[in-house]
Amino acid sequence: MQKTPGAVVVVGSLHYDIFVEAPHRPAPGETVTGHRWHPKFGGKGGNQAVAIAAEGREARMVSAVGDDDFGTFLLERLSEKGVLTDHVARLPGTRSGMSVAVSDASGDYGAVIVSGANLEIAEQALAADALWEGATHLVLQNEVREEINIAAARAARAHGIAVCLNAAPWRAMSAGFLDLVDILVVNALEAESLCGMAVSSLDSAAAAAEILSARFPCAVVTAGGDGVAFQCGQDRAALPAEKVELVSTHGAGDCFIGALVGQLAAGAGFATALDHANRAAARHVSQVSN
Repeated sequence: MQKTPGAVVVVGSLHYDIFVEAPHRPAPGETVTGHRWHPKFGGKGGNQAVAIAAEGREARMVSAVGDDDFGTFLLERLSEKGVLTDHVARLPGTRSGMSVAVSDASGDYGAVIVSGANLEIAEQALAADALWEGATHLVLQNEVREEINIAAARAARAHGIAVCLNAAPWRAMSAGFLDLVDILVVNALEAESLCGMAVSSLDSAAAAAEILSARFPCAVVTAGGDGVAFQCGQDRAALPAEKVELVSTHGAGDCFIGALVGQLAAGAGFATALDHANRAAARHVSQVSN
């Protein structure tokens, strides 16, 4: 394979999302009448790979899908968006990952995922030297088994590649895994779980990033509508959120990660990449994305 400077490897989930719009999310035992639904390409890994490709970087996806219609849809959409799928396994007799998300009138949402083939990603998929050649960053999330994340992070480290973890959805993680992370990206709840500080403002996000930077070379804490903060050594910044009209928050975090890492892989400084990602996420939440 010809070297592609600034390529990014994404190891993570692929989901066929069924997105439902309703006046509010159902309470326990409640049936709510919605007004629209549509299928969406999803999975945190897949969404982040698409966002990285949109930044002009070569995004190489490592994942697994089933031999069902959902799997066909997911592979076709990755290819349409310019993501390389050479390392996405198609598993016979296995169902692809999927989710159901309910978006309410405020634009916020809740979701249920069924991991399916995402739990069957094999460590052998990480062994090919061609996967890592010319790559600068590895992106991980928490929708696949931690064993796969650890194997991917070790392989990346062996090839001199920076490891970025988006610790979402939140789950307890081993110290051995966290020790392999170069760039940590967390939201307010995830930050609090890791460092014990409640994040309720941009100032507290900056304080949490400072605490986390004692363990991680670079720490990024997003604070929703308040903005985002980072600290890498003595380099730090806190950026207020762009003021936009909210349509939906669905996929905003994945858009942010893709824009951030895409810019870092292109050689941008951290503060510049963060500002770009902040603006990209604002554009994402202010427009309907099918």
